[in-house]
Amino acid sequence: METIVFLDHGTIPAHISFPRPAFCHQWHQHDTTTPSQVIARLQQATIAITNKVILNSQVLAQLPQLKFIAIAATGTNNVDLDYCHNHNIKVANIQGYATRSVPEHVIAMIFALKRNLAGYQQDITNGEWQRQQQFCFFTHSITDVAGSTLGIMGNGSLGQAVATVAKALGMNILFAEHAGATQCRDGYHPFEQVLREADIISLHCPLTATTKNMIAAPQLALMKSSAIIINTSRGGLINEQALVDALLSRQIAGAGIDVFTTEPALPSNPLIAHSQLPNLILTPHVAWGSDSAIQTLVNQLIDNINSFHQGTDKNQL
Repeated sequence: METIVFLDHGTIPAHISFPRPAFCHQWHQHDTTTPSQVIARLQQATIAITNKVILNSQVLAQLPQLKFIAIAATGTNNVDLDYCHNHNIKVANIQGYATRSVPEHVIAMIFALKRNLAGYQQDITNGEWQRQQQFCFFTHSITDVAGSTLGIMGNGSLGQAVATVAKALGMNILFAEHAGATQCRDGYHPFEQVLREADIISLHCPLTATTKNMIAAPQLALMKSSAIIINTSRGGLINEQALVDALLSRQIAGAGIDVFTTEPALPSNPLIAHSQLPNLILTPHVAWGSDSAIQTLVNQLIDNINSFHQGTDKNQL
């Protein structure tokens, strides 16, 4: 009998239907799990489910019963895949489940920033309309989405889905080649060229050693002063202090951020400390989280577990 432990079940909203695996098993779930609790909770587990709880080599080396890790997300940077491959621990993630939810969140942020909705909301709250004594007022620029150039960094299922919606709205698309690449693949444009030419940058990359801080002060300096940047991928892709500096100095026009280097974000995080900036929109890592997307994720998660038990390798890495 398999013993299944879900370390952070609280990442799934309570109203989502959650099926159980089709085979005989013991099921244990915890809303949250701290680093100090991981080893004890997984000591008898043969199958571990984690969304964001870290399973590194030091932890995995102390879990002799573990045979399979089901990641309840697409990102894999919280699991030491090399250790798993070397010690015959199978790992599967969730793939292609949020290709509606994430693009809609990206587009919502683009419209909000291009039309300066947060800035106008703040101005109304602060009485600016009454001070202006006109039927309308223009304290922030409003620019069109149609006809703008969207630079996309990451050409996986989410990057492609964002491009599809953006094209339907009349945007021009530039896919960026990897930073530092000496040649461009077909359909890609040099990384720095995309930074210079795009009106909007949207990030859809995994967080790796090579992509960490891929957007920092030098990259932000290349962008148009009218440009905005959206990150619904991983917080470590952008240097947060550099981004705040660029917003404060109006080096760029705005940013929409759904992901942070540490989650939950600490009060000392520069983005949190400057959350009232009119050209900054923050959301708590929910771009993936429409009800339909989460239901798809849960169903796929259980399919991955059933597949492992049957000896097949659905979504295994």
